Amino acid sequence: MTISERLYNLRKDKKISQEELANILGVSRQTISKWETGESTPDFDKIVPLCEYFKITSDELLSGKKDIIEADKTENKKQFAKNLAISVALYISSIIMIIFFSTAFDLAELGVCLFFFINAIATGLIIYNGIVYGKKVEKENEKEKKKENMTIKLICEIIDIIGVIVYFLVSFTTGAWHITWIIFLIVALCQVIAKLIYGIKNEGSEGEENE
Repeated sequence: MTISERLYNLRKDKKISQEELANILGVSRQTISKWETGESTPDFDKIVPLCEYFKITSDELLSGKKDIIEADKTENKKQFAKNLAISVALYISSIIMIIFFSTAFDLAELGVCLFFFINAIATGLIIYNGIVYGKKVEKENEKEKKKENMTIKLICEIIDIIGVIVYFLVSFTTGAWHITWIIFLIVALCQVIAKLIYGIKNEGSEGEENE
């Protein structure tokens, strides 16, 4: 994918027009159009504002590093699913072999031999699939989950700090120490709400990606 295609996709994902992006960057709409058609490339002084606006690194914009990583993830998941489907098909065909050779040719022994042979291939494919692609997919999912956990943990810590500050400010100002402990209950409630909102947001993002 070229830089022009990446810029076009980034703008479309943001759902803004060329004119709106041009106003943000302080250039003309024609300049944005030339960038997206490949007639010209962004000047050096426009790379940083572009990256800041789209929340990506310069490597992702210029070389498509993120696109390559995402493509690898997608390819791993596709290959894992493909190998699993082949294994299931082999298991089913092994049963068909027994029935076919037993009824059509009265060669039950041959059918049984083919049954075990095909099952061995299917089992070997599943083991290979789990070792090679299964671990890759699992590792990618763990990284994404770990990143999400770190984000919500940071949000909860910030809420904790704000809660403690508010607690002491209100307590010292009013002197109502016997009541202000309720603030910590509110802090706990805010953390639960933040986790729920973050969880719903992630589920919505996954749903949009699946569509």
